[in-house]
Amino acid sequence: MKTGLITSDTYQNHNTGEGHPEKIDRVTSVIENFKKLDNKNLIWKKPSSFDHNLLINTHSSEYIKQVQQSFPESGFNFLDGDTVVSPGSKDATKDAVGSIITAIDGVHNKEFKNAFCAVRPPGHHAEKEKAMGFCIYNNVAVGANYLLEKYEYNKVAIIDFDVHHGNGTQASFWNDGSLFYASSHQMPLFPGTGAYDETGAYQNIFNLPLAYGTGGSSIRSGWRDDLLPSVVAAKPDLIIISAGFDAHEADPLGGLQMTSDDFGILTNDIIDAANEAAEHSGAVRVVSLLEGGYDLNALGQSVCQHMTALEGI
Repeated sequence: MKTGLITSDTYQNHNTGEGHPEKIDRVTSVIENFKKLDNKNLIWKKPSSFDHNLLINTHSSEYIKQVQQSFPESGFNFLDGDTVVSPGSKDATKDAVGSIITAIDGVHNKEFKNAFCAVRPPGHHAEKEKAMGFCIYNNVAVGANYLLEKYEYNKVAIIDFDVHHGNGTQASFWNDGSLFYASSHQMPLFPGTGAYDETGAYQNIFNLPLAYGTGGSSIRSGWRDDLLPSVVAAKPDLIIISAGFDAHEADPLGGLQMTSDDFGILTNDIIDAANEAAEHSGAVRVVSLLEGGYDLNALGQSVCQHMTALEGI
């Protein structure tokens, strides 16, 4: 089976303004690098429309209404100090959520073995009633809740290697034992959450905080020895990756020292963990979605390594 690549041109219309790090060129860089790969193993697909009621399991109806009313007819609007929307953000935001839904449907129905969503805006900082950190809707949390409701999965895991902690995902999962969240991230760093002792109401949160300057080898060891065993023990039916590539040594918004090759090796380790978890709960599939990554060359190269590993499953 092939790997699904879910993306849409609407990301180009989510204009965040000159000098903003979460810019249009991020996904353009990813797509251009994909075109250099051997595409025979990729199924390119656009996100489908979805019932907006799906958002209510992750965000409040008041917040959803606020977001829908925030898109300006011209210029920019700020949902918080660094989360910007413009007229084209409405469709881009919708397609970012639609991409994870399309990826999940495709993997569940065996249209493809796994999938990557090349989207913006990212989502893992978005909380139930709050946009923050460039994020509007929490794409991966919406996807996880969709899996529980639509397909009646028993357990869904989200694993996150963005340099910033996914506070929104953690908050969304905290009181739900059917959801498991594991993250490595630089600490201290925005948003200030993600301490090791933040474990959730059902021991369903695993945080691996990393000091400034931690190298790729040490990070991968932490995943192999601690983080991934916690994911396997959770026995998930499906794993969603919050794939942020700003832990790269070249990234301007972080201070970790991963290389592009490290992301490929880490993805292979995730696949091995998914296979080990499958021994407990049947076939575990993987869906990945773009979060951070703000150096264009590092982002493009790292995503290629990530995709090559996914295609190799």
